[in-house]
Amino acid sequence: MEHAVIVEKTRDFVRKTLENAEGGHDWWHIHRLWLNAHRIAENENADMLVVELAALLHDIADSKFHGGDEEIGPATAGKFLRELYIDESIIMHVQEIIRNISFKAGFDQKTFHSKELEIVQDADRLDAIGAIGVARAFSYGGFKGREIYNPEVAPNMNMTKEEYKNSASPSINHFYEKLLLLKDKMNTGTGKKMAEQRHLFMEMYLQQFFDEAGTYIQE
Repeated sequence: MEHAVIVEKTRDFVRKTLENAEGGHDWWHIHRLWLNAHRIAENENADMLVVELAALLHDIADSKFHGGDEEIGPATAGKFLRELYIDESIIMHVQEIIRNISFKAGFDQKTFHSKELEIVQDADRLDAIGAIGVARAFSYGGFKGREIYNPEVAPNMNMTKEEYKNSASPSINHFYEKLLLLKDKMNTGTGKKMAEQRHLFMEMYLQQFFDEAGTYIQE
């Protein structure tokens, strides 16, 4: 099966599967990430099919919407790709990217490395920062019923993986606990350049937020 056909079938599967997903993790998140992954990969020596498939499938069954099950995503992606008779080495590579792409995966000792993971991870991180990142943070916070801001609740900068997964702190704290850290975690040169302006926007946004709130975050 040709590359373009595989990608088209995968795109259609993902769009249908995520048609009722939470706004920060819906098809349009996938679409933005897919486009940015393609853009980054054009400047890297990488397998474009693996990049595109991993970008499209990385949130096909996000663990935070499935009781914390971190294997349901790789399993769902693998089942779909095997129905397309994709080479098993490609399927396993895509599954490893899904297992290792998330911020919370960084709490574990890293045992898998690939250029394709670096690219898709950068694309995912780009969609978590900047104007889109601000919108997604409050979308997910609202979905979970979290406070927007509470000056009496300080960010937890030393969370364990379990604390991060189960955190219910206000959405503004999420900027300090994750979003503002992502610029310095970018893997590729292209990703780093793309992250700079988005990071600056978040800093400006937070300054405006606290100017209007009349209070400042406790650190």
